[in-house]
Amino acid sequence: MTTIDWDAAAGSFDEEPDHGLLDPAVRDAWAGRLESWLPGTRGDVLDLGCGTGSLSLLAAGQGHRVTAVDRSPRMAEKARAKLAGTGAEVLVGDAARPPVGERAFDVIVARHVVWLLPDPAAALEHWFGLLKPGGRLVLVEGVWSGTGLSATTLTALLSVHTERIHHEDLASDSRLWGRKVDDERYALVARAMPPHRHTEVVDVHLILRRGPDVLLARRSNTGYADGLLHMPSGHAEDGEDVREAMIREAAEEIGLELDPDELRVALVMQHRGPGGGARMGWFFVAEYDPERPPRNAEPEKCSELAWFPLAALPDDMVAYCRAGLDGYRAGEHFMIHWHRDGEPIAYVPGGAGRGVPLPAAGETTGRVHHIELWVADLAAAERSWGWLLGRLGHVPYQHWAHGRSWRRGDAYVVLEQSPDLVAGGHDRHRPGLNHLAFHVADRAALDALTAEAPAYGWRLLFPDRHPYAGGDGHHAAYLEDPAGYEVELVAASRPRP
Repeated sequence: MTTIDWDAAAGSFDEEPDHGLLDPAVRDAWAGRLESWLPGTRGDVLDLGCGTGSLSLLAAGQGHRVTAVDRSPRMAEKARAKLAGTGAEVLVGDAARPPVGERAFDVIVARHVVWLLPDPAAALEHWFGLLKPGGRLVLVEGVWSGTGLSATTLTALLSVHTERIHHEDLASDSRLWGRKVDDERYALVARAMPPHRHTEVVDVHLILRRGPDVLLARRSNTGYADGLLHMPSGHAEDGEDVREAMIREAAEEIGLELDPDELRVALVMQHRGPGGGARMGWFFVAEYDPERPPRNAEPEKCSELAWFPLAALPDDMVAYCRAGLDGYRAGEHFMIHWHRDGEPIAYVPGGAGRGVPLPAAGETTGRVHHIELWVADLAAAERSWGWLLGRLGHVPYQHWAHGRSWRRGDAYVVLEQSPDLVAGGHDRHRPGLNHLAFHVADRAALDALTAEAPAYGWRLLFPDRHPYAGGDGHHAAYLEDPAGYEVELVAASRPRP
């Protein structure tokens, strides 16, 4: 233990870049790290050895209820002044046994504190007792010129209480310190979970569809897979179900307020990154709404939002994200994607595929496998049908010289200009196929498709009776393509007013 007169040090304490956070670049760097360590929803945070309250101020600014503790009355006095008006509480007391009574916290933060304690093991045991179930202990420590506490030593002390310990190297990020450093500096985030019990992070991923395209985000300054493309994603917080987590993450990352009814489950994938722990990933699909365009709501973590064709995804993607989208396009619903240690996080074109589809239980006999339409002009049919099927959620599936197909789930639609095609056009009034019918979500979706359809060669049939051409209890649009093929788009039925 090192003895320091903290009251005497209080006057100049903030002069260190990582203490006072007076430099905007340093402050933003710590704010970004803190945001990644703290819950995405408002929580109770205990800042031990708070000094002049710089980290407490950041946590309060991110919406958390903060209690700060320091043994130095002078430090606490400066912290109170800094935190005035935030609702934070500043207490004078020993960090090892903070004077908080029976209160419990979602997060306990201690920066450069544990190495100074006379009995770190006893302090850690007491701190875990102050955490709510699933709470987090965030410890920022290091070794300076041989003084301090190594990550190996501190991890061993924490392992007595939990197996959920996340390590982040902080030395390589010079923005945190206001200069380059060459010693050991790190953060350990430990979860208050019983040891020797298998647990997995549950993460959520949004497949936002705009016709044949999907939205991807380029990661930046996160410490994981930076520079690679990924879907808008995150992990479920304590007390959240996966749908709630997806709605929250969509709002936080791309500013999109989704209604629960807009989400559909596309895929569930258990995945493991190289050298990491297993995670359970839920992939949800939502449709793009031009009245609610996505935006980059986290520019500090995302350098780019862009649309990419689902049928021609870029290579510079996180490998399991690419595998999930490929599985979704192929109509899979359950997968495993398991990296071996040492493999790259990035997708490797032509590399070993780690995605393993898992067949779902259920009787397949009698279900539609595919529908095949022979057309006289494949290019024209691809333009009209490709637009329609894409807007209805089908994804490009097969592509060959004489045909194309689009898949949704286990079934697909084929357009083929076969060399065996005989002369004569399609006539829906003759024996044979009359029309195909597809569900659409609601009246708004039906109206949007009906308005867009003429630009792709579709003609509205029975316009004088639209949208009740099928009867008072049947709410639908009937469209015909240039070759005479008819489709029926069926929305929720309701009586004509």
